[in-house]
Amino acid sequence: MTVVTPKFGMGASVLRVEDLAFITGQGRYTDDIAPDGLLHGFVLRSPVAKASFTIASTEAAAKAPGVHLVLTGADLGHLGDLRSGMMQKQPDGTRAPTRDIPILCRDRVNYVGDAVAFVVADSRAQAQDAAELIDIDYEAEDAAADTATALEAGTPLVWPELGSNRAFLNEMGDRGKTDTAFAKADKVVRVEFVNNRLVCNYMEPRSAIAEWKEDENRFVLTTGSQGVHSMQTILAGVFGMPTDKIRVITPDVGGGFGPKSFVYREYALVIEAASRLKKPVKWAGDRTEHFLTDAQGRDNVVSADMALDKTGRFLGMRVRLVANLGAYISQYGPFIPYVGATMSTGVYDIPALDVSISGVYTNTCPVDAYRGAGRPEAALLLEKLVDACARELGIGVEEIRRRNFIRPEQFPYRTATGRLYDTGEFDGHMTLAMERAGWSGFEKRYKAAAAAGRIRGIGMATYVEACAFPGSEPAFLQLNADGTVTLSIGTQSNGQGHATAYAQFVSEKLNLDIAKIRVHQGDTDRLKSGGGTGGSRSIPLGGVSTARAGEDLAEKIRRIAADELEASPADIELVDGVARIVGTDRSIGFADIARAAKKPSDIEGFGEFVQDECTYPNGTHICEVEIDPDTGKTEIVRYTIVDDFGATVNPILLAGQVHGGVVQGIGQALTESTVYSEDGQLLTASFMDYAMPRADTVPSFHFETRNVPSTTNALGIKGAGEAGTIGATPAALNAVTDALYRAYGIRHIEMPATPTRIWNAIREAGSEG
Repeated sequence: MTVVTPKFGMGASVLRVEDLAFITGQGRYTDDIAPDGLLHGFVLRSPVAKASFTIASTEAAAKAPGVHLVLTGADLGHLGDLRSGMMQKQPDGTRAPTRDIPILCRDRVNYVGDAVAFVVADSRAQAQDAAELIDIDYEAEDAAADTATALEAGTPLVWPELGSNRAFLNEMGDRGKTDTAFAKADKVVRVEFVNNRLVCNYMEPRSAIAEWKEDENRFVLTTGSQGVHSMQTILAGVFGMPTDKIRVITPDVGGGFGPKSFVYREYALVIEAASRLKKPVKWAGDRTEHFLTDAQGRDNVVSADMALDKTGRFLGMRVRLVANLGAYISQYGPFIPYVGATMSTGVYDIPALDVSISGVYTNTCPVDAYRGAGRPEAALLLEKLVDACARELGIGVEEIRRRNFIRPEQFPYRTATGRLYDTGEFDGHMTLAMERAGWSGFEKRYKAAAAAGRIRGIGMATYVEACAFPGSEPAFLQLNADGTVTLSIGTQSNGQGHATAYAQFVSEKLNLDIAKIRVHQGDTDRLKSGGGTGGSRSIPLGGVSTARAGEDLAEKIRRIAADELEASPADIELVDGVARIVGTDRSIGFADIARAAKKPSDIEGFGEFVQDECTYPNGTHICEVEIDPDTGKTEIVRYTIVDDFGATVNPILLAGQVHGGVVQGIGQALTESTVYSEDGQLLTASFMDYAMPRADTVPSFHFETRNVPSTTNALGIKGAGEAGTIGATPAALNAVTDALYRAYGIRHIEMPATPTRIWNAIREAGSEG
């Protein structure tokens, strides 16, 4: 059979098919939807971080203009809490008890923004006005808001009945083996720092609409998410009803980054309100509510030690991590520091490891997965420590990496935490990145900057991450009566370009114009199950399943065409929406094939790729900065990325994912920080105080791949959605530290390395000198 090369297949630089609608204002987001008779909800939130409270009366609120319903915790005794099942085993084999999130607080609040009451009215403004009439007495108590002091004696207890602010203790590695490695070490190098807390700040704040469908005897929840099926399951548990009683729909989503994976209280509240009022109810959060209540990221206090021999080889590593979980256990909260710790040794051959993680409660917003979810934290720790080792030994940061990289001949490689890396050529992408970044010419650029009164630094990060976690994401194809093809899959696009990427897999198998392929996600009625989007799983798992579904449908199309054309299926080729006999002009269109099918399954394709191990993307980021010592302002003058993603599906989509992730990583390193006061007030609750990276913060990027196909994934794909974030923060921080060390001998600066922080560090170094 002749093979016809499709122009839209895997590896092609196909422009995003989604973008025309988005850039012309035709996107359809949750807040654009307004069913007839729509009512609006407002959540009354705690103004204090820790207090007992009593609600004296809701009567005035209930009688306020336009108000239909006022709910408090006392009204919701029939609802379950939002629970997490992600507590890892502790050293004694037990799992620590969780502290679950009540839909509305009953008699205590535990952070600023905790939900106290829900008011439904004809308009949001009326609901908000009425909420202010609720008579509440707060008995404020001392709060615990700082990660570093959460376990210290005298710190107020978030949950006094636990007797400590420790939420859990995890350990991994081999302590005895690590102690032996440190005992014979020639040098031990230590770092201590804070991995600063972040607010994700997707473009579209959360919103949700609930409707009671009398004719269907069920609820319909419409909300932006990263996967509808997990939301359906969790909400059904909250209400104690079968999952088929709640249909969840997700339209267009303006960014997710992890926090839109979770079920929040407002989703249960609008369902409860719709149930009582038999009218659709919407809640739409504003940016301040996002800052106060959407799950936040990072927030670790960490110390780590590396044991080295005389040649600079790593012998062992110790990590002590305190991870802030906030006031409650969020959906995946305890899993985030755990999964990060499993990547502690990174790209290096470190034979001994001892990690201890203390999760702690504080009177702050809950912490959960944010882009990279533990792996950026691990990469930052390790790459900062490796640079410190290089300075201690007086050798180049690239040289110490080369001495300690896992070598290609060591693969498959089992890490000290049990991770199984399938492939990698770490020295290869580092060397290429150094060439592209002009590493050898840096000294000349450094001198030129010094002559102009500026200081210059260059930093790198060589990283590996775990993603596309074991599992599958089935794909279903349907040939339609008009000759188009529809894909249904249980992931959820949040802006990544799924409609383009998935269509490429289908196009390659059917040789069909990508404009004739539709991708459907985000509706529990279309699919019985789905894993959602997160952990860079959509393309490595869902893409392979889609390719297999395409093969399945292509074979069925050929069989029908062969019957209609009286030929052998082996003689049928698929070209531009028709099936034809090779070497002839005899053909039949896809629409006619759909009509010729004897039963629906004849024109349905199915594919499911099951992966038993993670994939492990890796790469090198090199950042070069110039700092004005008079102001502390940092300018990134060069940024170079060479990544190993195994295989590239679409270079344009890939570059967009990497660029976006890098900017988020740079934001953590240089500008972003979530700050709570001692009494738990959020001091950075708006863009006036929380500094997001901007276009003038970042340079143009040089990005390329040096791919080594995965042997774990059927198409060699490793995943790329989070990688930019993982490499960027340590590269940017290492560059700033390099500049400060070269000029002033400064070995450490906390993140974010803001102009004020840099300026103060320079002045302090000058006074000490």
